[in-house]
Amino acid sequence: MATLHRLLQHAAHLPRRTARTTLTAGLLAGLLLATPTAHAAPGDGDARSVHSKAVAEVAAVQARVTEAEQTLQRMTIEAEAASGAALAAQAALDTSQAEADATAAELATVRDQVDRTQDDVADLGREAYMGGDESFGDVALLLDADSPTEVLQQAATLEVLGEERSEQLEELQVVEAREARVDLAARTAVAERDRAARAADETAAAAEAQLSAAQGTYDALTAEKAALDAQLREAEIRLLAVRGAEDAAAAWAAQQAAKQTSNLLSAAGGAVAPANGRVTSCYGSRWGTLHAGVDIAAPIGTPVFTPEDGIVLGAGPASGFGLAVYVQHGDGTITLYGHVNQFFVTPGQVVTAGQQIAEVGNRGQSTGPHLHFEVHTGGLYANRVNPTPWLTARGISLGGC
Repeated sequence: MATLHRLLQHAAHLPRRTARTTLTAGLLAGLLLATPTAHAAPGDGDARSVHSKAVAEVAAVQARVTEAEQTLQRMTIEAEAASGAALAAQAALDTSQAEADATAAELATVRDQVDRTQDDVADLGREAYMGGDESFGDVALLLDADSPTEVLQQAATLEVLGEERSEQLEELQVVEAREARVDLAARTAVAERDRAARAADETAAAAEAQLSAAQGTYDALTAEKAALDAQLREAEIRLLAVRGAEDAAAAWAAQQAAKQTSNLLSAAGGAVAPANGRVTSCYGSRWGTLHAGVDIAAPIGTPVFTPEDGIVLGAGPASGFGLAVYVQHGDGTITLYGHVNQFFVTPGQVVTAGQQIAEVGNRGQSTGPHLHFEVHTGGLYANRVNPTPWLTARGISLGGC
């Protein structure tokens, strides 16, 4: 009991998923070590020794598997965070480009208006001259002015223009002032666009560098974990055989099937989850990095659905995610589906709730086949929120989150 108490105290200081894995492995080892095998005769030291060695082997390999899983998950989350930062910077650039284009168009319109007003003022001067206006000399003086402001000043002094002419000159002054304001806005927008472009390039380069630097370690760990998984399977089957299982391999398979039922998504009332699978990572901070979505583990090819009607904003390559799909819904919310193996929609396409838009994949940097699902509010990458409330409101429950 003292050993069990120490194990519980240790698990309380670990992250939830790590604590659960460690506690499960530890309890298994502790209980098996504390309980004599039912199939060993009293005093059968050899049987007990074999049993103890099998338990120790399972515990040792399980600890290495857990460590590898944690490292791989950390690398995946860091890669997804880098990917999100790069994609957010690109979204900011797109917004800045649109604003720069809009102000440039407005500036062109205002300048056209200025040109038309200046022509109207010139026409008034010509009409005065051709009509033999007695004050032509004064009009000529006005036409020699260097700026609209000087024209107004001279017109006010000489009082040679009629009401119509004064209105035209005042309008010219107004539109030229507007031209100056819009010109400044356009210059500011272009500067912001250039700043956003630099930020997008720098963030994308940083993400790529992070992925490249981690790739070797990631690949090596993936291979090591595969080997450890195989070792663990053999060790657990041997332990089941020592415990007296008639078909140890079948018993092991049954245990694994039971484990897969934990943290499964569920949907009620006709709701459709993004994918059928097991939640392996929830929204929140991990190792000092924000995991801005939820990860749903499932075999490659598992259908990916949109839980609600919407319009496809984008579908294609996405740094870190490999391939991704973005869907905007009626309330403005945007959902992201990352690491997909392939997608079946195009930008601008209208989709309905429950429609398959992609399939689960293992593209980009990930710990294995899974779907990375995010919810954005206020625009793409404006605010990435916890997907759990959004899914819950639609009858979808994330097991364990």
